[in-house]
Amino acid sequence: MPTVPCPTCNRPVEWSDINPWRPFCTERCKLIDLGAWASEKHAIPGESVDDDAEPETPRRPP
Repeated sequence: MPTVPCPTCNRPVEWSDINPWRPFCTERCKLIDLGAWASEKHAIPGESVDDDAEPETPRRPP
């Protein structure tokens, strides 16, 4: 079975259906990672979005 490093603690993790938390080694590591995303410590690069802006209305063809 292939192994990958846990994204949180770098322990080797067996990549198989037996591990319900893969790619994490434990539920704890999975929740630590989720908390990092929720607190915006992790982010996907891109342009910021103005949440208060009006949504664009789609144009109708002529």
